[in-house]
Amino acid sequence: MNGSDVASTTTPSPKSKEEQVVNGHDEKEKNPFAEYMWMENEEDFNRQVEEELQEQEFLDRCFQEMLDEEDQDWFIPSRDLPQGMGQLQQQLNGLSVGDGHASEDILSKSNLNPDAKEFVPGVKY
Repeated sequence: MNGSDVASTTTPSPKSKEEQVVNGHDEKEKNPFAEYMWMENEEDFNRQVEEELQEQEFLDRCFQEMLDEEDQDWFIPSRDLPQGMGQLQQQLNGLSVGDGHASEDILSKSNLNPDAKEFVPGVKY
């Protein structure tokens, strides 16, 4: 056998389209495992995902600390007042401005002129 006979016997020519496709890939395709190449750098991929998770956890902690500080700045009577102050606050809430009789007494004893013009700041009369 000479060189041309060996070349013709080792490379069979494809006869049909079905023979061209091997394992779902054309023989012309450069790398049939291209979709799995990310696994080659699996350690880098895992490291990157872990860093993203740590960054997200850090941001969550920062936001929680910010919210806690904000809660401390707000005045919440039930939390910030002593227990006795709560009773005092209830008593103050129960108070009301006197009825009309007390205001009539004050008006009858007043030295003010009821016919005077209303005071408006900045206006000269």
